[in-house]
Amino acid sequence: MVQKIRIGSRESKLAVTQAEIVKEMIEKAYPDAEVSIVTMKTTGDKILNRSLDQIGGKGLFVKELDQALREGTIDLSVHSLKDMPMELPEDLPLLAFTKREDPRDALILKKDIDEVPSGGVIGTSSKRRMIQLKTLYPECKFHGIRGNVQTRMRKLEEEGFDATVLAAAGLRRLGMGTIIGKIFSIEEMIPAAGQGILAVQRRAGEYEELRDILNDPDSEIMAKAERAFVRTLDGGCTSPIAAFAQIEGEKVRLKGLYYRESDEQYFVEEYCEKKELAKEAGEILAKRMKEQYGE
Repeated sequence: MVQKIRIGSRESKLAVTQAEIVKEMIEKAYPDAEVSIVTMKTTGDKILNRSLDQIGGKGLFVKELDQALREGTIDLSVHSLKDMPMELPEDLPLLAFTKREDPRDALILKKDIDEVPSGGVIGTSSKRRMIQLKTLYPECKFHGIRGNVQTRMRKLEEEGFDATVLAAAGLRRLGMGTIIGKIFSIEEMIPAAGQGILAVQRRAGEYEELRDILNDPDSEIMAKAERAFVRTLDGGCTSPIAAFAQIEGEKVRLKGLYYRESDEQYFVEEYCEKKELAKEAGEILAKRMKEQYGE
């Protein structure tokens, strides 16, 4: 019987909002449970003047929360799945994948403009977004921009940017959908693996009773396919790899993006497989694309 649960979260407004989503799901199933949120600043939140690949990759967003789980100061942690490393420690497996929010990327424009001007400056520190934006906005310049949603909105107005790109899911969860200038279709911009899905992490063997409450089976299938694709291509934070899966009846359809460093070209392919073979679908598509388009 669940009695007391401490949920670990990053300090940002979005991270806390996402932890509250999980908290409410647990409280609904266990009205008598005492559920609280414990916030902490991660290394990735502290260092904002360099890109993630320069300071150690996505693991910097989970390091402190992993440590808190191991020390027992929190019982669960909640992350945006897209921010989690592809390789996870065996003692801290994922318990659940929540129902997916809008997985697409959103363009946010500076106040008083309704489109990106020719030669304008788009702020993004994501190589995945940048290579796809260069196709959509070939005349634009691209400069790095990091920080939580509120920090990026401030930088957009103060630091000479005309636009920036954020995950639509985060903006919608924050009730900020009205600031979206344009939603990119999946054909225009393939999202990061897991974008729009929240991951709930635990200590191995604990809180199994919460899995059915928190886990969305379709999200788990999509996550398996997308993360297997990226993992097979050795894609961490530094590689501009993208993957997006959809459930079609009893099958999963995966769209993958592979980037070739030598000539700065990227390629997009699809693969369809039975839902129960989602992980294998990701691996197969990745190997095919590596063989066909690799160096």
